[in-house]
Amino acid sequence: MGKLIYRPVGMVLSLLSGVLASFVFSRVWKAVSGEPEAPKAMEAHRSWRNVLGAAALHGAVFGLVKAAVDRGGARGFERVTGTWPGDE
Repeated sequence: MGKLIYRPVGMVLSLLSGVLASFVFSRVWKAVSGEPEAPKAMEAHRSWRNVLGAAALHGAVFGLVKAAVDRGGARGFERVTGTWPGDE
């Protein structure tokens, strides 16, 4: 029953983590590269190193933020309901 109740909460948290991850990535990218925007793969004037580095950083930041938000949401749910949403 806990998983069913948690499902809408998890969806909202997932959306919020995507927004937060995008914000965090843009700040980290600016700090690391000094450039206002990360390169896109189809920009001809960008180097492979630059494009792939940005993609790797984006993936790492997104994964970290998503895991932190998911874990925090599960902990909050557990505090409120007394059950962990991921357990069988």
